[in-house]
Parts: sequence; structure tokens; C-alpha cells
Amino acid sequence: NNIFVTVGGGVILTSSDGNTWDSRTSGTTKNIWDITYGNSLYVAVGQDGIILTSSDGTTWTSRNSGTTNTLRGINYLEDKYWIVGEEGILLSSTDGISWSLTNLTNNNTFWELAYGSSKFITIGGVGSIQISSDGTSWDNSTSGTTVRLQHVVYGNGKFVVVGYSGTILTSDNGTSWTSQTSGTTNDLWGIHYGNSKFITVGDNGTILISTDGTTWTSINSGTTKYLDRVTSSF
Repeated sequence: NNIFVTVGGGVILTSSDGNTWDSRTSGTTKNIWDITYGNSLYVAVGQDGIILTSSDGTTWTSRNSGTTNTLRGINYLEDKYWIVGEEGILLSSTDGISWSLTNLTNNNTFWELAYGSSKFITIGGVGSIQISSDGTSWDNSTSGTTVRLQHVVYGNGKFVVVGYSGTILTSDNGTSWTSQTSGTTNDLWGIHYGNSKFITVGDNGTILISTDGTTWTSINSGTTKYLDRVTSSF
């Protein structure tokens, strides 16, 4: 809709150029943890099961999620909105208004979802990975780690997961996972695939780059602040 939208502690801001930002009425003081855009609709999720939707990014409407569990991650995949959160909560919707509630097969907190190789993947606490071919029936996938997994992306024919203590996992099929050497013990928070490269960011200004998800090179970010997410226009 030709605008940027950012969310946070009960706050929604919009900008047409990335420089000047306007505050919008969110209708909540609770933490808003994630936002996505798909099918001509913004959908934001957060604390205590809140779901907010907007067609233009300026006027927001609260939707009934059917849960009071905190919702952590949302993505628009395969013509549906998908939400994951605390205690293994999973929500899906075709229109962003009416939501179907499913519980994953363990009750850990899940943070993000991705789709690739005809499979849905969601990742979360204590090394939890869940896999599904239809988004309805979910199975545990053995990650080989117990650290918190924070973000997942699909690119170049593989899934790449990042998490605490410099953890990087890769998989071609979402079932068998291989631990890769990241070269850091810093927590990794976000990963993105663009311009034929994987880029992950994390604590202490960590930036790592890879063309194949296996061999990683450290890049000087010029900051010691933690970096949370990374994206591109490629």
C-alpha cells in the first residue's frame, strides 16, 4: 500500500518515505510482536492473543483470536495467514478476520514460520521444530539442539534456522537437520535470503553472510548493539 509500518509496545507507526513517521491508534497498550502484509491486508499480532488488521495501515481493527496466549510470529504463506505463539499455539486464516485454532504437538513457544519444498516449518524454544505438509497435521522434527531457535528462512533449495549461542541449522527437506559452524557464540536473531545470499544478524552487532547456508563469513557491522532483523528488496 506504498507505506512502511512498524509495530512495538502498543505502538503502530507508518511512513510513506521511511523518514517521517506518523503515530496510528492501535487500540491497545500491549506489546505487538510481529506484523505481515498479504492479500491487501496488514495483520499484526502480540501479547495476550491480540490480532489487529488494517487495509491501509492507518485504521486498525481488533479481531478475535480465540486465545489469550501471546502470539509471537506471523507470516503470509500459501494464500493464508499463519500465526504461532506461546504454548504451541497455531492460528490460520484466509481473510485475516476469522481464525482457526490448532495446537502444535508440543507446547513450547514458537517464533517464526517458513514455507518451502512443499512443507511448512515452524521453530521455537528448546530446539523445537515442527513440520507439516498441509498446515493442519504437524510432527516433531529432530533439530539436534536444545537452544532456542529464533528465525527460519527458505532459500536456494534449503531451510536455514538460526538461534541462541550462534546456532545455525540447515535442511533440504525440513526433516533431517545439520548443524553448521557459524564462528560465533553470539545469539542470532534474524535471517534473510536475498540476492542469492543468506544473511543472519544478532547480538553485539553480529552479521554473517553465506551463499550456501553452510560456510559463513563474519562482516563488520560497525556497531556493538544487537541486530534483530534483516531484509532486502531483492
